[in-house]
Amino acid sequence: MKRITKAAVTVAAGAALTTGLYLISLSPRRDMPGWDRFQNVRYAHRGLHNVDEGRPENSLSAFRAAVDGGFGAELDVHLMRDGSLAVVHDSDLTRVTGIGAKIEDLTAEDLPAYPLKGSGETIPLFEDVLALFEGRAPLIVELKTAGGNSAPLTDAVMERLSRYGGAYCVESFDPAVLLRLRSRYPEVIRGQLSENFLRSKPANLSAPTRAVMSNLLTTFLTKPDFIAYNCLDREQPSLRTMKRLYKVHEVSWTVRDPELQRKLEEQGVPTIFEGFVPE
Repeated sequence: MKRITKAAVTVAAGAALTTGLYLISLSPRRDMPGWDRFQNVRYAHRGLHNVDEGRPENSLSAFRAAVDGGFGAELDVHLMRDGSLAVVHDSDLTRVTGIGAKIEDLTAEDLPAYPLKGSGETIPLFEDVLALFEGRAPLIVELKTAGGNSAPLTDAVMERLSRYGGAYCVESFDPAVLLRLRSRYPEVIRGQLSENFLRSKPANLSAPTRAVMSNLLTTFLTKPDFIAYNCLDREQPSLRTMKRLYKVHEVSWTVRDPELQRKLEEQGVPTIFEGFVPE
């Protein structure tokens, strides 16, 4: 009987320790001032794009339509070979331009040779998009890393944003970006992008990495101010735990249903929307 009791105590202690470590791993930064600027805003995903109307995603016309409609925007930033910052989602430009090239291999002078499908526009530079929003609407700036360039990308983006007078926050799927922000730019509101990678199973992530990122287990290191999670995966246990225990801010992406947007907003969750124009 004593052996059973001792074993039970050992198991209980191990379970308590594991639970404690798990909860500690989910601890974000708390009470960072400034979130109120982003709370009650709707963000157009890659701008208010509609290729049938001549506004491709992440184009100046899409961003202009967003700000003219009273919306903020989410956008994607890559670091180019010459240090310029391009606003485009994919590293491989085949999908958006029809030309096989990597944005990281190009320079700003190369961009006119890569027109966006559905328009005569080219991939915009980050500073050109910033000029549209300054003083008008907030931005969620997603940093797209490639080839381990998290530090130079983050530094280049923050150098541009240091001269920007508008409201912005920065997010990334890559925890290395958040670590850089935490150590070098602590005044910036930062967010961890994620989803249930165990469901989506991206080929570029190993199974352990999918588990870590899905469960937000890098949070204790990166200390994000908000979690931007796929709206299809909002019942993920770690996200729910962080909201309940730490009151972490949540942003939901990508919302393609007006009714879902309404429900999320009733819960106080800002949305990144696409495919419709909110009323």
